Amino acid sequence: MSFNRNLLNIIIILCVCFSWDCSEGARAKQRKEIDSHTIQLNSLFPSPSSPCVLSARASNTKSSLHVTHRHGTCSRLTRGKSTSPDHAEILRLDQARVNSIHSKLSKKLLTDGVRQSQTTNLPAKHGSIYGSANYVVTVGIGTPKQDQSLIFDTGSDLTWIQCKPCIPTCYSQKEPIFNPYKSSSYKNVLCLLAECRCLYSATGKPGACSGLSCVYGIQYGDQSFSVGLLAKEKFTLTNSTVFDSVSFFSPLSFPSQTATTYNKTFSYCLPSSASDTGHLTFGSAGISSSVKFTPTSTIRAGASFYGLDIVGISVGGEKLEISPTVFSAPGAIIDSGTVVSRLPPKAYAALRAAFKEKMSQYPNTSAVSIFDTCFNLSGVKTVTVPTVVFAFRGGAVDDNDIAIFGNIQQQTLEVVYDGAGGRVGFAPDGCK
Repeated sequence: MSFNRNLLNIIIILCVCFSWDCSEGARAKQRKEIDSHTIQLNSLFPSPSSPCVLSARASNTKSSLHVTHRHGTCSRLTRGKSTSPDHAEILRLDQARVNSIHSKLSKKLLTDGVRQSQTTNLPAKHGSIYGSANYVVTVGIGTPKQDQSLIFDTGSDLTWIQCKPCIPTCYSQKEPIFNPYKSSSYKNVLCLLAECRCLYSATGKPGACSGLSCVYGIQYGDQSFSVGLLAKEKFTLTNSTVFDSVSFFSPLSFPSQTATTYNKTFSYCLPSSASDTGHLTFGSAGISSSVKFTPTSTIRAGASFYGLDIVGISVGGEKLEISPTVFSAPGAIIDSGTVVSRLPPKAYAALRAAFKEKMSQYPNTSAVSIFDTCFNLSGVKTVTVPTVVFAFRGGAVDDNDIAIFGNIQQQTLEVVYDGAGGRVGFAPDGCK
């Protein structure tokens, strides 16, 4: 059976809780209370006329940005009108992203960073359509600032936007294309500088030269690509938070470039509704005291990713019989850009079997795309869903059939990245 069929694909919402190295005795009472959740089905369908509700955390916290769903009513890209793609398109784009991650982490990478089997019959596409890109933030770039919507992606070191003039042509976008000639703070990076020479670590390709300027190029596993000039610019996060000379296309992520200010610490909450905003906050301001941390782990050939160690999964309060090597050999990453979480085949098979057993009171129905565990809820007003608990722990990992903890499971949580401390934390009700 192919890996694509062995994914964490439950078509109804999974209520996910977290635990870290707690003893069974200490967790017994808590686990009994959260074995399942009863959901009103009508609560899962958003009102088409829902107004945009702004996150108080993003509005009132220094160095905090509103995180919006790209196709939601709060997004600048939709101008107040929700134009979400259908489920088939979301899943197609999500799978393209996962293929790219697996390609990057595969031991069988070619020198250009793309598997031969993945380059054979795929058309080249602009980076504008890479992945599902379902959460965005707005940042002011340049002097005077030009507001640009940027994809919020914890799985990439690169920050890139379209700039005039586009060669050979610009792809369509809702916002005005950034014009570096109208910015007094824009600077190209010279191709002889160290920043250009070390582009390989971020893109899989060495920097090139166009005259004296450094040229970057990146190609993803689905053959989408981005090519442009390496540059530095002023970034305006809020009216009081401005950074000069931030690299657009750099081996250093934004948290790394602002480490002296924020100590590589940031947190976010992804909204579950397209009519709400969440937050992306740099620094430790406002972090909940209830956050529980787990150490990040090392992902070889994947320095851009934040690694986690999954040490177990429980369904409805019962721990699944899964060998620790199922998780420890491939490892796992947390990724804000992947929608549907992925698990290694053996882990998914155990989860699927246990989940179906707990849902046996509801009739099965046919699969939908990669979703192979579906239920017919016609005429049902409420549904009782078993809680799925992931237990995490730290440790070094390898890179084969890696698990991906996607953004559906992260929604409404406060997710905290303590880069200096080498850990990631979670707390409930993060968007409030």
